[in-house]
Amino acid sequence: MSALTSHMDKFIVAPVCHDIQINDQLVGLHDSGVMWWPDQSLLVVADLHLEKGSSFARRGVMLPPYDTAATLEKLAAVVDAFDPAGVIALGDSFHDAGGSDRLPPAYRALLATLQLNRDWIWVTGNHDPIPPVRLCGETVDEITVGALTFRHQPKEHLVPERVAGEIAGHLHPVARVRRYGRSIRRACFVTDGNRMVLPAFGALTGGLNVADRAFSMVFRPRQYSAFMLGNDRLYPFTASRLIGD
Repeated sequence: MSALTSHMDKFIVAPVCHDIQINDQLVGLHDSGVMWWPDQSLLVVADLHLEKGSSFARRGVMLPPYDTAATLEKLAAVVDAFDPAGVIALGDSFHDAGGSDRLPPAYRALLATLQLNRDWIWVTGNHDPIPPVRLCGETVDEITVGALTFRHQPKEHLVPERVAGEIAGHLHPVARVRRYGRSIRRACFVTDGNRMVLPAFGALTGGLNVADRAFSMVFRPRQYSAFMLGNDRLYPFTASRLIGD
């Protein structure tokens, strides 16, 4: 049994997406939190934050040490379902610059299996500004493929022409809505059709409400939509339906 197939039992992933247009490109949003670009056979994932638990432990803060396992097992299931020609990891793939060096051998082997026979791009992030140690793939600050540009942190520009086609992470967007007398808060994709911020994929990551002022230099007020992650589907909401924390 391969390192990949041994991790398939815990996560069952169907490659069914909610299709939208970003800068006139058809992309699919998946309930796992990844973006799928079928024309390029490209899978995009943001903010894995691998080895976050061990990073905190080194500073004396003890967290359950299972975050890397949970994140990579879910990623393996997604990669297996889509079988992409390429993968872009949008920065903060590791929680600190030494995270890749602490990666347990079993999960280093799993990553190597996921990278086999496909292009793999590591975009640098604020948590991991240097290339990962002893792992394959190309490391870049940002990369443009066709009409889309992939970077970790979204640029703080509201002029559409300056950020057209930007796909970013970093902000860990979550949305909150009130339905049937109670509020629901979930990780989400957030987009205005011109650019998009992906949800954090990692198992041990928090989230920032899209109503927070940090998003105000990325999207104009009430001129964006959020696609909240559900158990097996996405739930789209216009900005006017969202509430703050």
